[in-house]
Amino acid sequence: MTDAHDTAADSSLRTTGGAPPDDGGSSATEAPIPLLEPREGIPPVIADETALARAIAAFEAGSGPVAVDAERASGYRYGQRAYLVQLRREGAGTALIDPVACPDLSALGDALSGVEWVLHAATQDLPCLREIGMVPTRLFDTELAGRLAGFPRVGLGAMVESVLGFVLEKGHSAVDWSTRPLPEPWLRYAALDVELLVDLRDALEKELDRQGKLDWALQEFDAIASAPPPEPRKDPWRRTSGMHKVRRRRQLAVVRELWQTRDRIAQRRDVSPGKVLGDAAIVEAALALPANVHALAALNGFGHRVGKRQLEQWQAAVDRAKGLSEAQLPQPGQPVTGPPPPRAWADKDPVAAARLSAARAGVSALAERLNMPQENLITPDTVRRVCWEPPAVVDAESVAAALAGHGARSWQVEQVTPVLVEALSAKDAQAP
Repeated sequence: MTDAHDTAADSSLRTTGGAPPDDGGSSATEAPIPLLEPREGIPPVIADETALARAIAAFEAGSGPVAVDAERASGYRYGQRAYLVQLRREGAGTALIDPVACPDLSALGDALSGVEWVLHAATQDLPCLREIGMVPTRLFDTELAGRLAGFPRVGLGAMVESVLGFVLEKGHSAVDWSTRPLPEPWLRYAALDVELLVDLRDALEKELDRQGKLDWALQEFDAIASAPPPEPRKDPWRRTSGMHKVRRRRQLAVVRELWQTRDRIAQRRDVSPGKVLGDAAIVEAALALPANVHALAALNGFGHRVGKRQLEQWQAAVDRAKGLSEAQLPQPGQPVTGPPPPRAWADKDPVAAARLSAARAGVSALAERLNMPQENLITPDTVRRVCWEPPAVVDAESVAAALAGHGARSWQVEQVTPVLVEALSAKDAQAP
C-alpha cells in the first residue's frame, strides 16, 4: 500500500463522485482504491501506564496535526463513554488506547495542547474525550469542512473516497466496542479511521481556500473548541420516542416514572436503556394505564420474556404515577423560552410570519449560492428569534448585533445580515 498512500498524501482534490462542483480545478476519474491495512500494520492496544507513557512521549515529539477518533458502545452500554481512542501523528504513527484500562488520558491531552486535532464530526466525540481528560485547544473538523465546502455526502467513508480516492471498510461502526479483547478486524477498522484523516484535512483546507471559505471554517472550528460542555438536558424523559401520542398529564407522569425507573436500572447494570425497556413499551403503558401486573403483561413490550419481578417493578412505577396529586403531575409541554413554533405564527403574529417567510427564502437562496446547507450558514433558531423580535430600527448595524447576540460567528453575520435586513424591512413596511 506504500505507493497508494504516497499518492493520497501528494494528490490534489479528487472528484470520484460526491465532490462539490469544480470551478476550474482538475478532477480525477480513477476507480477508488480499497484501503485494507494500516501502513505500519495494526498497533498493539495500549492498556497499561508504561505503554501509555511511551505513546505520550512519541506523540509529543511528533509533528503537525494529530488525527483523533473515539469509539463508543452506543446501543449496548449506558452513557456515551469512550471504549477505544485512536490517534495518528507524523513521526509517532498510530496509537490505539484502551480508556477502560487507562481511564485518565489528561497527560496525553496536555502533551497535545496547542496542537491542532483533526476529528470527523467533532461534536460527537468531544464529550467522551473530555470525560477522560482530552480537550483540544485547536481543531479541524473534516465533516464540518465538507459541509461548508458543499459536499453532498460528508460521512468519513464518503469523504475519503470522493476527496482522496480510497475506500474505507465501514462494517464495524456499530459494534459493541466495550467487548474485551477487541477482535483484530475491529482494531484494523479503528486504525484505518485515522489513517488518512490528516490527508483529508489537508485536501479540504485547500478546497476551502479555493472557494474563499477557509476563514469561515476556522471560525467554526474555534467556536467548537471554545464551547463549554452542554448543560444537562431538562426533563430528558420528554424525548421518549412516541411522546406525541401522550396527551393527558396522568399519562405523562407514567412516562416519567417508567423512564426514570428504566434509567436507574440501566445505569446500575451499565447497559443501554433500550435494552432494559423500549420506548414503545413505555408509551404503551402510559396510554393504557394498566390496573395491575396482569393487565401490564398483556401490553406490547411486557410479554412472556419479562419476568414477574420485572413486571412488578414496572407496575409499581405506573402505580406511583397514578397516585400523584394533580399538582404533582407534569405539564403537557416544556416552558417555551424562545419564539413559538413557526406553525403558530400566522395566528399569533401574521406580520412576524411574513417576516419569517421572507427571511427563510432569502437564507435558502444565499445558501444555494454559497453551496452549503442552510443550517451551516445560519441556524434556523437564530433566524426565527430575529424575525420574532426584530430590532426596533432595522438596519445593517442592528441586525448584525442581533445575530451576534444569538451566537452567530462573524462570517455568518457578514453573509446573512444583508438578507435579513431586506426581509425585515420589506415586511415591516407592509405592517399595518
